[in-house]
Amino acid sequence: MSAGTRVRVTQQYAQTHDVWTTTMEGVVVRYQQSKTGSWFVHGRDDKVWLDRLEIRLDDGELVTLNLDQYSVIELVAAK
Repeated sequence: MSAGTRVRVTQQYAQTHDVWTTTMEGVVVRYQQSKTGSWFVHGRDDKVWLDRLEIRLDDGELVTLNLDQYSVIELVAAK
C-alpha cells in the first residue's frame, strides 16, 4: 500500500456481549511496522511490533490505526 492511495478501513473491537465496528476512509500517508514500549522476549529488539497505517481523512485529520486480524482494508476510487 503506497502513500496517496485512497482506502476504507473497517475494524472490529470485541466487547463482552457485543462487537463494535468502525469504518474510516482517507488517503494513505504511511504504512509501517513500529515497535511499542512493551517488552516481549521473542520479538525483534525484545519489543512488541504493530502494523500501523496512517491515513489523512477528508477533513484533514491524521489518524494512526493499529492493524490486526480483524482489520479490513479496501481500495477506493479517488474522489
